[in-house]
Amino acid sequence: MTPLFGHDEAVAAFRAGLDGGRLHHAWLVTGPEGVGKALFADKAALRVLTEGAGMPAAMAGIDVPDEHPTAKLVAAGSHPDLMRLERLTKESGTELARSITVDQIRSLQRLFTTTPGMSPWRAVVIDSVDDLERNAANALLKNLEEPPPSTVFLLVSHGPERLLATIRSRCRVLRLAPLKSDVMASALRFALPDADEDEVRSLIEIGEGAPGRAIAFRGLDVEGLDKAMQALVREGDASNGRRSALAQNLALKSAQPRYEAFLARAPSLIAAIARERRGTALAEALGLWERASTLAGTARRLSLDPQSTVFELAGMLAALAPAPEKHAA
Repeated sequence: MTPLFGHDEAVAAFRAGLDGGRLHHAWLVTGPEGVGKALFADKAALRVLTEGAGMPAAMAGIDVPDEHPTAKLVAAGSHPDLMRLERLTKESGTELARSITVDQIRSLQRLFTTTPGMSPWRAVVIDSVDDLERNAANALLKNLEEPPPSTVFLLVSHGPERLLATIRSRCRVLRLAPLKSDVMASALRFALPDADEDEVRSLIEIGEGAPGRAIAFRGLDVEGLDKAMQALVREGDASNGRRSALAQNLALKSAQPRYEAFLARAPSLIAAIARERRGTALAEALGLWERASTLAGTARRLSLDPQSTVFELAGMLAALAPAPEKHAA
């Protein structure tokens, strides 16, 4: 399994619960997209199952050797005490379903109504819990309110504030922070052994502490995308020309990866600008950031029209531009 870079505090918190025999039944793993949340959840689930099967607890962290029998079963997708839920692939085979369905959550009952087969533990990983449809979220809540014995839930969330408050309240939250530059460099060198140092430095900058995001943005001319966004912030767009051009460009089917990058980076740029402002200007920027974050997240979950979404987000960027000076007649 890929190594987990950084996140020592989260690892220590999880190990403390596991080692002390006080492992909470549900963990909400939060943080920026691409920072390693799903990898953490998978590793934590594997560690619980492996220690239950007799692996010595003395090994540091939450890693498990690839050659361990439990690790081999998990890698093959055949461990009887583990279920991992995520959005399914549509019949076309090229797109993911919009959400994790209630039927997927109900399928967990097969796990809960049987005795664990290889250790005292069962584990459920949901990547991500943000993708649950409403009925699925309510069905999951019932399991969290009355947790099956010896079962640990690891729920990945990019936006925990959008979850049902009752789900959040039944979980212990582990927030994975963006990685520092040196840790980012190590993660990227491991994942991209063919990348030279110049590219690694560039990816560190555009990844903003999230190696998964940096890798996803590789080769997408993110620098050009950033320049287009910065021009909107700097000069505005009174004629709507910049917004229209950007929206048309990113709406092309071939531009889907760059569109995804735009959805991730537009709210981040607004947040960076907000940090430099004070008073009324700060309040306005924070309002725009909240709207942009909500729209970007909704666009992914609900597959909103890319052209309209880009045009609206670009308008929020343009709204940050200085007001034109008024000259006396």
